[in-house]
Amino acid sequence: MTNETVPPMRATAVPARVGRFAMRFSSTPRGARLARRLTGNRLETWDIPYDSTAHDDIVLIVAELAANAVRHGRVPGRDFRLTLTVVGPSVRVEVSDARSEREPVTSAPSGHCDSGRGLLMVAALSARWGWGPRDDGPGKTVWAEYQLPHCV
Repeated sequence: MTNETVPPMRATAVPARVGRFAMRFSSTPRGARLARRLTGNRLETWDIPYDSTAHDDIVLIVAELAANAVRHGRVPGRDFRLTLTVVGPSVRVEVSDARSEREPVTSAPSGHCDSGRGLLMVAALSARWGWGPRDDGPGKTVWAEYQLPHCV
């Protein structure tokens, strides 16, 4: 037995989270749902619990970007790719699809539209977002960065 004491953790310390998850999904509504569900599972393993606002926000960002990849970026026979990267207090979401000619835009939807608000939500929830050419082939990657609160 030893008499060593462990210094207490400061209440404001941010857990040292580091992780990466990447997977391809079919460009179908089923693939988008699976991407959303696996994101929830992965966030839980990174100590971003299911009942937290951060968890819900990140899952919503993934849901919107995956739905856009299926709806606007689909090329028959080509998948979309989801990549999640967490480093400290930042989670980066990237969704890559096969169409480069359809640029993502945020615009105020008309009152009678049932769609068109997804990127507005992504912009509101994330610290920043953008898009660019896909690194590994034709298409584009839409990304969003989410800043975790210190208490998650």
